[in-house]
Amino acid sequence: MARRCIVTGKGPRTGHHISHAHNLTKRRWLPNLQKKRFFIPEEGRWVTMRVTAKAIKTIDKKGISAVLKDLKKKGIKV
Repeated sequence: MARRCIVTGKGPRTGHHISHAHNLTKRRWLPNLQKKRFFIPEEGRWVTMRVTAKAIKTIDKKGISAVLKDLKKKGIKV
């Protein structure tokens, strides 16, 4: 399973860790992914999604139905 949020599309970023001696080594910044269950009242069912903390705030603001509608437009099946 990819480390990618299905709502925001955020994924890992890459860069360098820079030591005091200015030695560069590769590193990754991973998104703050959480496994969260949401209840869809229109369908009367629960869905489990892997989303970032930012996406959880977006779902709280807009509502799960509106977010799922946007995902359906993009062609992402949940």
